[in-house]
Amino acid sequence: MSKYLILIILLLGIVFRLVNIDKKVYWIDEAYTSLRISGYTKAEIIQEIDGRQINVKDLQQYQRPNDNKDVGDTIQGLALYEPQHSPLYFVMAHFWAKLFGYSVTVMRSLPALISLLTLPCIYWLCLELFESPLTGWIAIALLCVSPFHVLYAQEARQYSLWTVTTLLSSIALLRAMRLSTLMSWVIYGITVSLNLYSYLLSGLVFIGHGIYVICIEKFRLSKQVFRYGLASLFGIIAFIPWLRLVIENGIELGDWADKETPLGQLITRWLINLSSVFFDIQIGYNNPLFDVRSGRDLKFNYDHLLIYFDILILIIVGYSIYFLCRNSQQRVWLFILIMITVVGMFPIGQDLILGGQRSSMARYFIPCYLGIQLAVAYLLANKINPFNGKRIKQQLWRLVAITVISAGVLSCAISSEAETWWHKYSNYYTPEEAHIINQANRPLVISSDIMRLVSLSYLLEPNVTLQLIKTKDYPKVFSSFSDVFLYRPSPKLRQKFEEESPYDVKPAHKRKHLWKLVQ
Repeated sequence: MSKYLILIILLLGIVFRLVNIDKKVYWIDEAYTSLRISGYTKAEIIQEIDGRQINVKDLQQYQRPNDNKDVGDTIQGLALYEPQHSPLYFVMAHFWAKLFGYSVTVMRSLPALISLLTLPCIYWLCLELFESPLTGWIAIALLCVSPFHVLYAQEARQYSLWTVTTLLSSIALLRAMRLSTLMSWVIYGITVSLNLYSYLLSGLVFIGHGIYVICIEKFRLSKQVFRYGLASLFGIIAFIPWLRLVIENGIELGDWADKETPLGQLITRWLINLSSVFFDIQIGYNNPLFDVRSGRDLKFNYDHLLIYFDILILIIVGYSIYFLCRNSQQRVWLFILIMITVVGMFPIGQDLILGGQRSSMARYFIPCYLGIQLAVAYLLANKINPFNGKRIKQQLWRLVAITVISAGVLSCAISSEAETWWHKYSNYYTPEEAHIINQANRPLVISSDIMRLVSLSYLLEPNVTLQLIKTKDYPKVFSSFSDVFLYRPSPKLRQKFEEESPYDVKPAHKRKHLWKLVQ
């Protein structure tokens, strides 16, 4: 690949991460991010607004820090209610919001800027692994226009930070094993701690590193194993304060995680998620690919050409791993193979053994996907290298490389213009629902789900009135409003309106999350 082509791809990667950053729906997970950085808890919001009629601005004051809340409240809220989310990103986001404001653009700009650090990091990792600048540049190109990484770069969550710290920790390990100096192992210990404070699943990355060191040292208690053990112990000790909170308060993913899902449905989701690293099949569909809450998965039509492009991507991934294992040194293929399998098999194994659908979440597989991208970069770098093989084969593989990168560019270009996308899951149709509400003259929106209401509020016009009904009695008459909607009401609340109010409750949207009271 020419330097000019790499430069163009690099610029595209930056543009895709920053353009239209506020366009997609600010979905419920991002609303939780803003809740945490504000220092408020759900219980506090419910206590203050339950039964009251408020406007959008009043509701969103609970999405931003104020003089009564500080970073200590952010950490406490995470520790008590979401300890599975390590605090580093949320602390950073708290101060970022205090400095630059609380808009969707500002909240998403932090992870977008963090994601740019993944580009030099993956290049550095390629130098440590392959000692090949060409492989590093191809890895940068793949990461630049990866639909998956671009989508999560524009998500106000910690996944960009987790990507960076995973790469840094991997670089630090390989560097420490190469240099074997005290300072290099101290640096590795620091990156272990940073990785764990970025995301709890980093424990799997750390376990993978341990397996790698032990295998490379042929299961001997060597100096390298001893130094690795000390450095890891240092990183874990630094993480103990948060680990203690995780153990004390437990991890609660929600009822969706344990929902029984047929194996065939899970496998389809795994393949969709994996292909999104290089090509996003959502560009050919107007409906969500799948939703872990409703269980409604898209029925794919195998006459659709995009399905076969997805299959081609999966074939390239499979061949890349095979080529890597056949042609690279043991220290190289073993590292990447462990990176892919240890993290990837944990949620898959949980679902296969315990049941559930945790493995449907693509974001849990970030280290696994990085390993796959490294394998593909190694394959393409070797095949297009002018010193390897015949010229005709080189040209064919150049075409493959350009096709894979072009698929990523096309995917990112189309998704950047969308209001919603597959990774918004249960909020996929929220823009359509908000549009229905905004068409009304003086609408009232009633809900029993505070965080769903908060997420919806980002798309509503200022004239919309909101009312949370959680424990209070609902009003009987709405004469001051032109239209009254129920948004994701609990079954109990909807039943009360159907049985006790003078209104008929009619679906206002096809997914029946939005209902309208009709006289």
